[in-house]
Amino acid sequence: MRILLSNDDGVHASGIKVLYDELVKIYDVTVIAPDRNCSGASHSLTLINPLRAQVMENGFTAVNGTPTDSVHLGATQLMHPTPDLVVAGINHGANLGDDTIYSGTVAAATEGRHLGMPAIAVSLVAKYPENFQTAAVVTAKFIERLKLHPLPSDQIININVPDLPLRELKGIKVTRLGHRHKAETMKKMQDPWQRDIYWYGSLGKELDAGEGTDFHAVANGYASITPLTIDMTAYKSMTQMTEWINELSI
Repeated sequence: MRILLSNDDGVHASGIKVLYDELVKIYDVTVIAPDRNCSGASHSLTLINPLRAQVMENGFTAVNGTPTDSVHLGATQLMHPTPDLVVAGINHGANLGDDTIYSGTVAAATEGRHLGMPAIAVSLVAKYPENFQTAAVVTAKFIERLKLHPLPSDQIININVPDLPLRELKGIKVTRLGHRHKAETMKKMQDPWQRDIYWYGSLGKELDAGEGTDFHAVANGYASITPLTIDMTAYKSMTQMTEWINELSI
């Protein structure tokens, strides 16, 4: 199996190195990732400036673009034949609940699925994560099972692993996305020249974090595996909206 491995923390991040070392024991792995930290990049593309790919001394390829750029460039130009699987991670921090919308890690996986390949995003849940090996082992074991149970063509897998030594991990749970309260507003500060600058505030606290959610699983020592669908259509609203939209006189 040929794996395209990318991330959003950048090609120099610890997480991607640990995951590469684990997966390369079994698979043919190629690392193509942004040349810098692109956390929060979501599914952004570089459309104005040209993309460049530089092979580093360790064989990893650094791209001067976003996580989505890295996967698209890797799958369509740099890897021949096309990879069999796209893996994004290990992200330095959580991608739980509503955070998946902003995640460059999840977006990298989604781009792989857009290009016709099964895809996995994996994150280690901690502000300053340490136990990357735990997430790497969980990912490798999941990929082994994925061979026997292929993903539907409209889904990707979002894995979140608590920052615990492998021996302390309680197991794995299949979960749904939880939800947060709205995030705090931006913080206004001043730079050294007393000019106004702004920083995003803290993440909102968990609103929907009960049993069955990704928040609950990780908080209780389990790795969370959430199948995500790419089709964002709100099917439940279509019938009702059709009824009132037909009343518009245009």
